[in-house]
Amino acid sequence: MLPYIARRLLASLPVVVVVLLIVFFVVRLVPGDPATLIAGHEATPEEYRKIKESLGLDKSVGVQFREWTTGLIRGDFGDSIRSGRSVLSLISRRIEPSLSLMLTTEFIVICVAIPLGVTAAWKANSTLDRGVMVFAAIGYSVPVFWLGFILIWIFGLWAFGRDDPILPVARYVRFFDDPWQFIRHLILPAFCLGLISIAAVTRMTRASVLEVLREDYVRTARAKGLGEMVVLVRHALRNAGLPIMTIVGLSLASLFSGAVVTENVFAIPGVGRLAAEAIQTRDYPIIQGLIILFAAAYVYINLLIDILYAYLDPRIRY
Repeated sequence: MLPYIARRLLASLPVVVVVLLIVFFVVRLVPGDPATLIAGHEATPEEYRKIKESLGLDKSVGVQFREWTTGLIRGDFGDSIRSGRSVLSLISRRIEPSLSLMLTTEFIVICVAIPLGVTAAWKANSTLDRGVMVFAAIGYSVPVFWLGFILIWIFGLWAFGRDDPILPVARYVRFFDDPWQFIRHLILPAFCLGLISIAAVTRMTRASVLEVLREDYVRTARAKGLGEMVVLVRHALRNAGLPIMTIVGLSLASLFSGAVVTENVFAIPGVGRLAAEAIQTRDYPIIQGLIILFAAAYVYINLLIDILYAYLDPRIRY
């Protein structure tokens, strides 16, 4: 098992290196630069040149890349161009709301999608199955930002003139400040962020469980007189678990990119909103740090899935 994990860790390193190269050079292809935004259009060429020098943007791209990667090796992501504060400190202040939103979303996805998928497979080709698949198709095609604005419009109208709305449409409350308000404020953004994942996991669960239900050992289990729930959970769902685990892991990794839209729509002060602010102001160090964070999360969540594969199915490690 340990050699397998070591090989998978080594295989992930080239991916991280390629991400570093792409992040650094693609960010600089975006039109505009921070010096222009800070100096303004009325600044003189001399003022513009001094601002570029103070930001280190007057150096060649190669020198900037070398200094940046050297800092990364030391654990230094650089300082924000706009605020002058450490990128890591800015991210650490914003990480709690984002993690709360993503974990809540993944909990909703697992609790809703897997039972829906199992039920649809159990009642294959029935009205219930068709209804679940229609819901999954609609959920997979609805844009996140559109759904967010629709939810705000609906619940904002219901909350109009009320001191205590049914579900708040904005703001974030920390769990330790008020657990009940923490849950209420995350329900709408978590549903909005997780709808596509619910649709994807539901479809994969239905397909995997339906394939297992056609196997001979499931027919044998039913012939032995086992209850339908035992057959579904112990035999069908358990043996269909690997594809389901894959799509659940991928959905968790994809929540990082979806959080950028959701946090801006629902005014949640997380890393997604920080990313949008950094892009607007061309704050290169923050953009680079956040993309590396998102890419590393995606890579190592997939690595964790591979390790769980090897744990659940010993044939894979060989």
